[in-house]
Amino acid sequence: MSPRVHVSIHDVAPPFRAEVELALAMAHAHGAKPALLVVPDYHFEAPLGRDASLCARLRELSGDGHEILLHGYSHEGARTRGLSSFFAQRVVSAGEAEMSALSPDEAHARLDAGERVLHEAGLHADGFVPPAWSMPGWLLPVLAARGCAYTEDHLHVYSPADGGRRASLVLNYASRSRARLASSVAFCRLAAPVSPLLPTRVAIHPGDMRHAILRRELGRLLARARGRFVSRGAELLDAPVAPARPPRSCA
Repeated sequence: MSPRVHVSIHDVAPPFRAEVELALAMAHAHGAKPALLVVPDYHFEAPLGRDASLCARLRELSGDGHEILLHGYSHEGARTRGLSSFFAQRVVSAGEAEMSALSPDEAHARLDAGERVLHEAGLHADGFVPPAWSMPGWLLPVLAARGCAYTEDHLHVYSPADGGRRASLVLNYASRSRARLASSVAFCRLAAPVSPLLPTRVAIHPGDMRHAILRRELGRLLARARGRFVSRGAELLDAPVAPARPPRSCA
């Protein structure tokens, strides 16, 4: 059996309702049931609880088997805390690495607030994914203490509650600039052939839906992975890995 593929839609929030629906339609067309990474109050300007229609839609999707993952609280992290935080905010993301801007106590408070927003919307978080996949060293212990069953960063998927970790390939696009768009397309084209060899994540962002080239590229990725999709990120932790090819005989 080939390794599994988990699809997720990031930044699910009121400002991106149209893009999220388009991403859902694309994923469903290829047989994927993507996880929904929900931001409770995007940039402190778009509270989920004030959009009753979106809350109802998310409850409908959750009832249909879509995984709900808490995705930070505001997805905003303008403040920096040292060199690693600066890198996360200014290089990896456009000031959106929320967890790198917080202390552990502040993170606990944001997580509490985010879970409360989801609960009030009639939703339950199956795990947590930090914005921009920013994983400061203290975050895994914080999530473990809270009994979190699933999280992920750029290189791994984790089960903080029981200490599980698994390397995985992540395929996603960046559309903040032409250079980033071109480089992310090139990376995904080069890395896609590796996907049948190890657990893979395909991460869709709202900005992807605004570029015809990214919609085409994403469609190709999803078509290539058809038949290997899983609906729960935690399923990647025990996903099979393709065996190495036996050496060719010299006889």
